[in-house]
Amino acid sequence: MTSLRFVERLSDLVNGVEVILSDIWGVVHNGLESFPEACEALHTYRQRGGTVILITNAPRPADSVQRQLRKLGVADETYDAIVSSGDLTRNFVADHPGKKIFWIGPERDSSIHRGLDAVMVPLEQADYIICTGLFDDETESAEDYRAMLLQAREHRLPLVCANPDIVVERGDRLIYCAGAVAELYRELGGESIFYGKPHRPIYERAMALAAERRGQPTSLDRVLAIGDSVRTDLTGALGFGIDCLFLTRGIHSEEFEGIDQLDAASVKELFGHPPRALMRELRW
Repeated sequence: MTSLRFVERLSDLVNGVEVILSDIWGVVHNGLESFPEACEALHTYRQRGGTVILITNAPRPADSVQRQLRKLGVADETYDAIVSSGDLTRNFVADHPGKKIFWIGPERDSSIHRGLDAVMVPLEQADYIICTGLFDDETESAEDYRAMLLQAREHRLPLVCANPDIVVERGDRLIYCAGAVAELYRELGGESIFYGKPHRPIYERAMALAAERRGQPTSLDRVLAIGDSVRTDLTGALGFGIDCLFLTRGIHSEEFEGIDQLDAASVKELFGHPPRALMRELRW
């Protein structure tokens, strides 16, 4: 490859594609409002026989994610199913019944513990940590947790990260996520366990749901991922063996401002291994 160009429409890329695995935050909404053209593109793809599985690093169960999507005006007809990192984290908790948990995260993520045998305790009494985010992501960064994480390391506590994202859009701002805390803990010598993109289990679950909807498994060469993060969406897709459509209007928007084409050196610098195509924002 000598260059990487922008494409204008999803319809130019989906010939032969049976399943789309689409990111949510940054693709169909920005945390405050939905993107109508993106929603319409996924809906149109479904009407033409494709299957859309939304895969998200949201640290909440899929039904909670669906309620948020509805509030933002994303219709249920936009997609076939949702897989969240919150679901996978809940599976971890269910597989460790009776264990004591220290929880780092905002109250809005409390649904991750709903219906589980989750015993919440102070840090010094915990068997492990679950991090769904920062207590106050409007004002805090991972550095605010350094002293707490050093204490956790001394107790040899594993940290289960329910959202591997480092940052995410909220309107026109970037806010820190659980991944920033988990990566700092790992840098400090602690054990961080990640659920969600770019790690393989979320893709395996998404493909299992796609097979249920379609009545049979889909070959990976007929699957397209869509996302706006190099670290999670692109890396996860390539690691799983599927192509990725990369949207540049999201968290990397400043790096792509004013660019219509990337030469080979720029592609390597920005992506390492390139996506299948670039698009500014999703439209049919």
